[in-house]
Amino acid sequence: MKFLKKLLSRSKSNYLLWVVTFLFLPNIGDAQSKKPEKKSNYLNFHNVEELQGFFNYKNDGSIIISGHRGGIDFPENSLEGLQGVLETMPAFFEIDPRLTKDSVIVLMHDATLDRTTTATGKLSDYTYAELASVRLKDAKGNVTDYKIPTLEEVIRWSRGKTVINLDKKDVPMYMIAELIKKHKAEKHVMLTVHTGAQARYYYDRFPNIMLSAFARNAKEYADMEISGVPWKSMIAYVGWTIDEKNEAIVKKLRTKGVRCMISVAPSHDKIKISTERDKRYLEEINKRPDIIESDLPIEVWNVLNSKNF
Repeated sequence: MKFLKKLLSRSKSNYLLWVVTFLFLPNIGDAQSKKPEKKSNYLNFHNVEELQGFFNYKNDGSIIISGHRGGIDFPENSLEGLQGVLETMPAFFEIDPRLTKDSVIVLMHDATLDRTTTATGKLSDYTYAELASVRLKDAKGNVTDYKIPTLEEVIRWSRGKTVINLDKKDVPMYMIAELIKKHKAEKHVMLTVHTGAQARYYYDRFPNIMLSAFARNAKEYADMEISGVPWKSMIAYVGWTIDEKNEAIVKKLRTKGVRCMISVAPSHDKIKISTERDKRYLEEINKRPDIIESDLPIEVWNVLNSKNF
């Protein structure tokens, strides 16, 4: 936490880092063998206004690092991964809800089980009870002792500790809305929306819910604009980088108080040589995004924590 305290004491002209990790958690060991999570690493918002304030654009050079769905030592979409990262840093998490055969919402990115578990075939062909003996695999394909968690389990666990961002998969929106209402989870749940219609659906039911909206181009921006959902309730995904193709959209979004997120997961994260990856991360940092999404969040965090910043 010394690093965070140092950053918090810097002037607004310097980079301020809040670490945000979505689910692959590099090199932090077995969550079950670690000490209890440090409360100093919790993101605990007392109301929705505090949540919005944290994510709104402030023109202070601050960068939020968002980990994208995975990591090294833990399986993606595992509760143990979330627990482990909170021992290391403040974080929020992107997770992927999907339905089992009997309509239990669990965490799973792929529609099939083969890549990330010991089972095979479609998730939708299994009941939740049938998944009880299934174990998750880590990024290297190693079988772990970890089970597939339910979304409800993670919503309960995350209250007062972190924020979870629910990607849009095969779960009907009404089921997501019912679960948020049941747990009164607006203070610690964010929802990814790809269209203005999706944004409007959730806004009509939860006027203060925080949304992660696609706004990569003029068409997507206009779709969100005409939805009538207040921009204060959104962060915006603007693409792989900030360049001449989206810089006008980024400027518009920031004037409305919206943080703009890029993703290096499909690009720089795939570079094999770590020193070369770090160079590319620095290039993106110098373009001043507000949020950087990465499969290697701790590595990006270390670049921001280097002597260069």
